[in-house]
Amino acid sequence: MPGLIEKLGLKPGVIYGDDVLNLFKYAREHGFALPAINVTSSSTVVAALEAARDAKAPIVLQVSNGGAAYFAGKGISNDGQKASVAGSIAAAHYIRSIAPVYGVPVVLHTDHCAKKLLPWLDGMMDADEAFFKEHGVPLFSSHMIDLSEDPVDYNISTTAKYLQRAAPWKQWLEMEIGITGGEEDGVNNEDVDNNSLYTQPEDIWNIYQTLSPISPYFSIAAGFGNVHGVYQPGNVKLQPDLLAKHQAFVADKLKSDDKKPVFFVFHGGSGSSVDDFRTAIGHGVVKVNLDTDLQWAYLSGHRDYITKNIEYLKTQVGNPNGPDKPNKKYYDPRVWVREGEKTMKARVVQALEDFKATGSL
Repeated sequence: MPGLIEKLGLKPGVIYGDDVLNLFKYAREHGFALPAINVTSSSTVVAALEAARDAKAPIVLQVSNGGAAYFAGKGISNDGQKASVAGSIAAAHYIRSIAPVYGVPVVLHTDHCAKKLLPWLDGMMDADEAFFKEHGVPLFSSHMIDLSEDPVDYNISTTAKYLQRAAPWKQWLEMEIGITGGEEDGVNNEDVDNNSLYTQPEDIWNIYQTLSPISPYFSIAAGFGNVHGVYQPGNVKLQPDLLAKHQAFVADKLKSDDKKPVFFVFHGGSGSSVDDFRTAIGHGVVKVNLDTDLQWAYLSGHRDYITKNIEYLKTQVGNPNGPDKPNKKYYDPRVWVREGEKTMKARVVQALEDFKATGSL
């Protein structure tokens, strides 16, 4: 049976515009979602791409503000978002060049951009505009603007301005309404009012009727109790069925037969149950963010390798096999970094299965 590559006419590598729109439509219609993997290095990019290739599934690769700065190098000052802009652009060019080799469609995305980080988004969109003039596509498939901590009217109107800029390039824009709790990448929402974690259907409709006349290339990260990080069971009270009410509210306003007119995004996916994932996906979630679980998975491979081989990693020469035995084959970065890639890859493969994306190509 033909998969989405044949049905949608997609090519391996980073995709843009109508290809992104059609991919998300296909995912929504067929009941699966793409995992969005936060990457911070070429190593984490490779782990995610290898997982997608082996699972025969599309994937979203994204850089956060802090992850982008890390990609550029911790030795670079981030004054004026210099490192984050440079790191994002470097990551984008790397992903564009390597993704086709893995044979899977990739949505190249950037994560949470709060009000104070808008110069970062401006810098990336400047790069998008220059790249579009030369190549006919922007550098990035999509960006996320996150003004959820600001007043709703400001959030929506500012998002509309950025979507207006992105529209000629058919670039996707993700926006957040309703705060995601917990802590991620230096943004701490652990103490916010619990009611702020749940978006109202009127807000979803307000967003939809404001953005849709500008461009169809947008999605909404609506709050339904989402929390970044991993917490003890019972501490996070997700209500993914709220997304069904949002869809019904918008469909009724539109007088539409389409029961799921909105593209939703699930933030704070780490630690959530498969049932919650699949319920949310059934209500129109096409993208699920994963970060904390993958950080742990990447560490696990390194930790286990070092623990197992510690006697070979204390000196360059000398180990249990003899005082004159060299240890280079144990401390070569290509050996121990690879172990982290393997465990991160396995966790991404699990996510693809959990989100029903496996075998969709």
